[in-house]
Order: sequence, then structure tokens, then C-alpha cells
Amino acid sequence: MIAARGALTLRGFIALPAHELGGFDHAAVDRGRRRLIVAHTANHAADVIDTREDRWVRSIEGLKGAAGAWVDEARGLAFTSNRGEDTVAWFPIESQEVPGAASAGRTAVTKVTVGARPNGLALDGENAILLSANIGDPERGAPPSVTLVEVRERRAIATLPMPGRTRWTLFDPLAGVFYVNLAEPAEIVVLRSSPTPEIHQRIPVPARGPHGLEFDPARGLLYCACDDAHLVALDPRSGRVKGSLALSGAPDVIFLDAGAARLYVAIGDPGVIDVVDVERWKQVETVATERGAHTLALDDSTHRVYSFLPASHRAAVYQGTS
Repeated sequence: MIAARGALTLRGFIALPAHELGGFDHAAVDRGRRRLIVAHTANHAADVIDTREDRWVRSIEGLKGAAGAWVDEARGLAFTSNRGEDTVAWFPIESQEVPGAASAGRTAVTKVTVGARPNGLALDGENAILLSANIGDPERGAPPSVTLVEVRERRAIATLPMPGRTRWTLFDPLAGVFYVNLAEPAEIVVLRSSPTPEIHQRIPVPARGPHGLEFDPARGLLYCACDDAHLVALDPRSGRVKGSLALSGAPDVIFLDAGAARLYVAIGDPGVIDVVDVERWKQVETVATERGAHTLALDDSTHRVYSFLPASHRAAVYQGTS
């Protein structure tokens, strides 16, 4: 069956290691190696999925409170942020793969201490600088912050306090800047990629609780999904609002399939994916997933979307339009 324009077609499910309470957090895809890495927070692990065959391959354990995920395709590395131990970690994506195994003991995992409760990750690949957006911990007197890590040297090079609770982040290689969402005050902080970072710009977001964040290079826009169930499009240069759309609920992560002009928004309650046509700036479909499913991954080379289902310990695989 050929999917209608704007539709997601369910291809099937991938069984993942079971957990008792909790679920999954962020995920990232290595398109060339056909691997997907998802932070399995409940299991303090990163699950590795073969996206060619859509099956679970192995789990990297010992990542306490794994939250963020990022992939460096050029170096063949996967990164996680680990909220339960204030570290970021990375490991070779294909190192000593043993199908169906828990393989922390067979995989070289590098860890670097960062700020309190690290969450979102983004990478300046050219300079091998990883940004960790740290939530902070008031009980320890640790404010929200960002930490920059020099991957080649395996060390943190700077930690900068933030004016509010950090959430998702991304890197714009053309501008050479990191964008970091703040839940409150509702804004996007812009930092240059540098060993001595400083806030370059603060972009107000006209909605409560900025959360998911994406950049559309073709249109030069930032898409920010906010807790008050709105998606906002912003010009990062001027800070002007270019559009706003109502969503089906409070969103989490968002991913843009630039080739298909589709933005996918994960909404854990009631458990749906909102599909937005960014060309027409219109929501074109809402797809039911599972209550609590707030994590997505996108392989834009195949136009497949993966939704992680915490209640049933699975990933649902959808085919999008090309």
C-alpha cells in the first residue's frame, strides 16, 4: 500500500528489553551504518537497533539515568547523557556487536563528568565539541548549565550557568552556534561553539515551556514545540515569530524530515504523533501510538519514524512519505 501524502503507515514493531518502571528518552540514528541508539532510561542503558532489519541488536549498560542521545556518523560514535551520574558517555556504534546481548563489558565506553543532571546533547562535529544541556539540581545548589566537552581530548572544557532550566539543544553548522531551549524563562539561548562559551543571543518564545527543538535549513527557521501544546516557528536571526500551530497535547521531542517537508511531534499524553507539513504550515495527521510514548527517532534517508512505547517495551516503526 502506498501511503497518502502526509500519512504515516505502520510497518511493525521491534521488541526491546523489558523494564519495570519508566521508559525511554531521546534517540538518534546513524544512517550510514543503519543503527539507531535510544536512551533506555529505565534500564540505565542505551539500546542499539538495526534499522536495516528493524531488530534490537544489543544494549550498552552502566549508563545511569541515560537521557540524551546523539550520533557522530563521521567518527562512528554514539553519545548519551546520564542524569543519574552527571556524565556524558560515548562508545563505538559497531564495536564488538553480539546480537541480542547486554554488551557493556565488551564495548569501550568513555565517560566525562559534566554539570548536574545532563539531558539534551548536540555536537559540533567539525571541532569535536559536544554540548551537554544540564537541568541542574537545586538540592545540591547546582544551577542549570551547559557543559562543553572536547571529544578528542576526553575532557570538559567549560561549564556555563544558564538563566533557566535547559531542555533540548541542537547545533547549526552554518552559523557555528548551539541553540538551547529553556523551559523558563521561555526562550532559546544561542551560544557560539568555543572553548570559552558565552550567551550570544536570547530569542523569546511566545509560548509556555519550550521543549522539542529543530532547525529547518531550507527555510532558515527554528521549530520549537512547547508545553502549552503549541508549535512555534522562529527566525533565529531576527527572533521574529513566523508561525504558530496548536498541537494535540504537551509535546516532547520533534524531528524534521527536510526532504519530505514533514515535522514529527511526539506527544506522550494521550500518546500520539502529530504530523506537520512545514511547507503549508498545517497539521496533516495525528497517529495514535501508546500513552507515555514521548520519544521518537527519524531516519530521513528511508523516511522511517520510530516511536518508543514504554508500556509494551517496543518500538513502533512507521513509513513516512518521501
